[in-house]
Amino acid sequence: MRPAGASLLSSWDVPNRSRELIVTTMTLALSAQAKADAPVELRNAVRFPLQIPLRLFTATGEIAAMTENISATGVAFTLPRPLEVQTQVRFTMKMPAEAMGTPTDVVVHCTGRVVRCNTSETCWRAAAVIDEYYFSQ
Repeated sequence: MRPAGASLLSSWDVPNRSRELIVTTMTLALSAQAKADAPVELRNAVRFPLQIPLRLFTATGEIAAMTENISATGVAFTLPRPLEVQTQVRFTMKMPAEAMGTPTDVVVHCTGRVVRCNTSETCWRAAAVIDEYYFSQ
């Protein structure tokens, strides 16, 4: 019997990667049981609500945007005009020192592609997956 409050997975004697695969498999199995008309969203990274200016670069030019949330694998943002899904983008974000745990702000340069773009009452909301990134100061 495991101690009260202990996670079932933390008591398994398996490597972390194996635990991740087991959890993913279990999640997929559970989602398959969901009703077909109910939206199911599976995310593989924790998202952090962080609103910072974002400079997007596409083949058609530069766009000023604002992040809504950021994860290790992607970013959600608002912008003044739509982007086509699968559009290749480069973007630069200045991450606050407090969020990064560093003594100074860190600039993150990313490349990725748009995976979603919808309109709201006041702006366009989009998300991009991050394919590559590097840091600078």
